[in-house]
Amino acid sequence: MNKKIQSALISVFYKDGLEPIVRELDRLGITIYTTGGTQKFIEDLGIQVVPVENLTTYPSILGGRVKTLHPSVFGGILGRRDLESDVQEMKQYNIPEIDLVIVDLYPFEETVASTTEEKAIIEKIDIGGPSMIRAAAKNFKDVLVVAAKKDYAAITELLKTQNGETSIEQRKGFAAKAFETVGHYDVAIAKYFNTTNTDVEYFFHSETHPKIMRYGENPHQQGVFYGDYDKLFEKLNGKELSYNNLVDVDAAVQLIAEFPKADEVVFAIIKHTNVCGVGGRSTTADAWAIALAGDPESAFGGVLVTNGTIDEATANAINEIFFEVLIAPAFDEAALTILKSKKNRILLQLKELPQVKLQFKSVLNGVLQQAVDEGSYTEWKEEGGRTATAEEKADLEFANIICKHLKSNAIALVKNKQLVGKGAGQTSRVDAVRHSLEKAKQFGFDLNGAVLASDAFFPFNDSVQIAHSAGIAAFIQPGGSIRDKDSIDYCKENNLAMVLTGMRHFKH
Repeated sequence: MNKKIQSALISVFYKDGLEPIVRELDRLGITIYTTGGTQKFIEDLGIQVVPVENLTTYPSILGGRVKTLHPSVFGGILGRRDLESDVQEMKQYNIPEIDLVIVDLYPFEETVASTTEEKAIIEKIDIGGPSMIRAAAKNFKDVLVVAAKKDYAAITELLKTQNGETSIEQRKGFAAKAFETVGHYDVAIAKYFNTTNTDVEYFFHSETHPKIMRYGENPHQQGVFYGDYDKLFEKLNGKELSYNNLVDVDAAVQLIAEFPKADEVVFAIIKHTNVCGVGGRSTTADAWAIALAGDPESAFGGVLVTNGTIDEATANAINEIFFEVLIAPAFDEAALTILKSKKNRILLQLKELPQVKLQFKSVLNGVLQQAVDEGSYTEWKEEGGRTATAEEKADLEFANIICKHLKSNAIALVKNKQLVGKGAGQTSRVDAVRHSLEKAKQFGFDLNGAVLASDAFFPFNDSVQIAHSAGIAAFIQPGGSIRDKDSIDYCKENNLAMVLTGMRHFKH
């Protein structure tokens, strides 16, 4: 099943990396058919080509929209060399066999990323390119297809080492890559059109740049990351990110995105996607100190994130504990010298926040999709026995954000912009409250003057009573229970502040 390449059709948008290929084709005496800009590029190298117009007897028409869509081209690609009727028809209509197809596609995604002009975007929807790629991939028994510039080096090496001869396994391998390429391209186009379409019938998603992880959540599980986190981070130090690192880094970045302004520096510690320490102060070092104090036990081996600059003082303080990853928008040189003392410690400089609008989760034999929880509250209804003070309001807003990033059932206790207790992932809300109070007690926090945030409503007033007995005097929760009145009445009877937001923050 080995085949010798006798002729090639080349029509590419990106010319960089193409020269070594065409020089090898020329060395091997392979006939080159080509179009437009590719023709000029190859001829400028002093290499002879046959214009596609010589096959089709038609010029490029409609402003370049139609160049290769012709039986003389597609017959040469799709013709089955082992089927006598195909061979005879190709002879009858003077259709040459095309053994190699090199096509890359108009840069649709790049255009969408660079402009909102619909006309420019629509013109970058390639028609002939995907058709030729699919045709060549379908006929892999006879034809080799190269569908992206990332494979230019591979085909160059193949031509050099095998003198234009290919195996069926190689052709099938390139065909698989080709179908992946056009599949991703079609998904990108469908997603563009579906941004305003509410009647979507299919789950469309495609990611490039797969990274093979050392393993998944556990060593016996395989793990792969599809995406390009290098666009978001510059890795300044450390080993490769693991599956679990990425899960926690995602949680850390989602949290710090809630605090975009560095006029108040926020520092957070993430452990198993839950916030275990967070604080807001005027300096990075002070924010770190109170974040760590919130739960120094859980901070061991955590992922650290801040919206402030890591300076020398902060680096010296952080350097005293073991952590997996540190994420910050900037690092002082002196800080880097300190933190790089451990070679496996991962330091990530955050270049930009991910612009993700959808979340996915595999369940059963399908996929759940939802919009990202970008809200905080839809209203601010003071329903308790008094109005929250200015200090309480600031802490309630802070606590509400933190609670949103804890696993349900979730409770966050905050005092002076410091997380002093939390209950996460509990099977009942009252258990979450008890757990948060125990954590606060464990590390010696005085809860008088602290506030409490809940990710969902209180179904009974027991949670409020227990928290109040520990010193909590202000609460924030979404409301919505048929027994909201129980908790509200308790707050009124005991002169406690209670804010209803109208927005739940479940996180499973």
